[in-house]
Amino acid sequence: MEYMTTASTGAPRWLTDDEQSVWRAYLHATTLLEDHLDRQLQRDAGMPHIYYGLLVQLSQAPRRQKRMTELAKDAKITRSRLSHAVARLEKSGWVRREDCPSDKRGQNAVLTDEGHEMLHRSAPGHVSAVRQAMFDRLTPEQVRSLGEIMRVMAAGLQPEGPNADLPWLR
Repeated sequence: MEYMTTASTGAPRWLTDDEQSVWRAYLHATTLLEDHLDRQLQRDAGMPHIYYGLLVQLSQAPRRQKRMTELAKDAKITRSRLSHAVARLEKSGWVRREDCPSDKRGQNAVLTDEGHEMLHRSAPGHVSAVRQAMFDRLTPEQVRSLGEIMRVMAAGLQPEGPNADLPWLR
């Protein structure tokens, strides 16, 4: 499979004009979408989008808790960034850390009742922002196509193997 260079010449495989246009549109749209969701959550819930995502992850976990390493893996962020985010969520009273009973070195992040209530209060506004920014602008066929495209991209980018460079291991 060709990635950066052609096999015969070793020259870079530059993007075509159409590919460059799609790439720039993707970057522009994803940057605007992330900013839109961040602004809505900061305004309505006093938290950035990444923190909201962590609360959602914990709300869906058994007993509303998850091992910190698993939470970093699921959020696709470094352990350092997760530790900082959880410290901020703890300060707000939305999450607490507990020692992992099966591993003395590990910790679990636990969604508190206050955190669950904050998530419950902020979810309707967040869903409305997502729907307005994305789904209300697309046809059902475009939604299906976008979902298929994103799944293909994610599957191709998911690092595997013992030497994989994974954010949650950094």
